[in-house]
Amino acid sequence: MPENQKHKLHLKTGKIAEITGAVLFGDPEIVIENLAKIDEAKAGDLTFLYLAGYEKFFLASKASAIFVKPGFEKTRTDITYLEVEDPNKAFFTILISYFTPEFPLDGIHPSAIVDSTAVLGKNVSVGSNVSIGARCIVGDGTKIFANTVLMNDVQTGNNCLIFPNVTIREECRIGNRVILQPGAVIGSDGFGYVPGPDKHLIKIPQIGIVVLEDDVEIGANTCIDRAALGTTTINRGTKLDNLVQIAHNVTIGQDTVISAQTGVSGSSKIGNNCTLAGQVGMSGHIEISDNIIVAGQAGVSKSLKKPGMYSGYPVKEHKTAMKLEAHLRSLPVYADRIKELETKLSVLEAKIASIVSQPE
Repeated sequence: MPENQKHKLHLKTGKIAEITGAVLFGDPEIVIENLAKIDEAKAGDLTFLYLAGYEKFFLASKASAIFVKPGFEKTRTDITYLEVEDPNKAFFTILISYFTPEFPLDGIHPSAIVDSTAVLGKNVSVGSNVSIGARCIVGDGTKIFANTVLMNDVQTGNNCLIFPNVTIREECRIGNRVILQPGAVIGSDGFGYVPGPDKHLIKIPQIGIVVLEDDVEIGANTCIDRAALGTTTINRGTKLDNLVQIAHNVTIGQDTVISAQTGVSGSSKIGNNCTLAGQVGMSGHIEISDNIIVAGQAGVSKSLKKPGMYSGYPVKEHKTAMKLEAHLRSLPVYADRIKELETKLSVLEAKIASIVSQPE
């Protein structure tokens, strides 16, 4: 934890059990001051164990209390156990409740440039060197940090966090409680060109906008292109990681998660409750339906309609991809077997030819 968040908790283990619904084994009066990873925890810390790979750290951990799954062997008597079905979720319940960071920013910094036609809601905070263009509307409680640019006619909802060096281009629409991490670019031109008579590329005007609905989060240095016509839309609750590229006229559904270095080509659609892992590449003008997981580095060149998990390049159902991968890894063995069979076949053919050629 950052230094300014340490010693903030001060909760007894009994209270933690009450909050998370955990069954307590040990001392309910131990005071927990901080949260920590199992291999870094100190006295007074609460930690958690949910992956078998981390059990090796348990005996040496100095934590005062630990979330564990039911049935975990409680070999130590110097630590308080908090038994829950999902230690990960229980730990994050405490983390979210008591350690969610605040980002102090108050008032309008003297160096900020706010156009006279812009409308700022109640309790809006604007950092140093921010530029807010003509006719912009900024919702109540929104914080806009240093060096951010809102070009003309941008609208943001209430209680947004717009971190430093964000650019929101003209006319884009941002919903309520949206988080834009440092360096995000919302509404850059879509990648649209046509070859002219002399084969020089002619830029196609990108006259659409980007719409980010409520509770969307956009990662650092992620770029979302404005539509050529109409909107590029990121629907409610969707989260994009750092370094994601979303091309023009893409639509992404609700509560979808897209990891770093994924690229989605123009006019494609992604449904609700989907997951695209890191470095997925997605062709243009195709569709991924609801409840689909695409594993890392997959290449999606066709629409995926059936819910489930997909992987590989080109993408295919995950079980099929794993079978193919297993066979690919066995190709040297297969090659040796084929050579061996060819040799045996050649010998057998020679014997048969010799028998056939003998006179009766």
